Amino acid sequence: MRTRTRTTTAATALAAAALLALTSCGPDDKGGAAGTDGKPSTADTATLPDMTGKGLQSAQDQAQAAGFRHLASHDALGRGRHQVLDRNWKVCAQTPKAGEHPTDTEVDFATVKLEEDCPSTDQGDVQEAGTTMPDFKGKSVKVARQALDSSTSITVTDASGEDRMILVESNWQVCSQDPAPGAKLDGQPVAFTAVKFGESC
Repeated sequence: MRTRTRTTTAATALAAAALLALTSCGPDDKGGAAGTDGKPSTADTATLPDMTGKGLQSAQDQAQAAGFRHLASHDALGRGRHQVLDRNWKVCAQTPKAGEHPTDTEVDFATVKLEEDCPSTDQGDVQEAGTTMPDFKGKSVKVARQALDSSTSITVTDASGEDRMILVESNWQVCSQDPAPGAKLDGQPVAFTAVKFGESC
């Protein structure tokens, strides 16, 4: 009985020592540990290529091949459309720019559909309205709705006078709004008129 107890105790002690040795080892440089000088290891950085002008799918593939795994994309025209089929979109700009970056950096591609022209500046940022009414003229109804507080009552009517139903809000641009830009927002209802992109208000 004593012999078995000693054997079991010795085995337990060996297992505990092995576990302690494993857990006391820190991550290596490839795992993202800081070097001895406290700066990130050079193994954590890679060269991000310039993806401007490439198809979105190709850009994503090349970014991943370079070591970047956190990828995002958005509609550079500010219409709030989702890039459902990546091969149907092209890259207008990217954040961050090409160069050396930590591989855990999120790479965000500003995109438009293949047949569209890139805007001179990225219109994709959707800013929350806060307490002042922004100017939504020319923006998509979808972007306007996303910018307003979720409790806001919103009505949208067809500015063409044809009384069309506004079903896909990213395909419709705001022509007019009430309250006007700069007005104080304090829970009042908001009304928009809109037409389809490509049509005149």
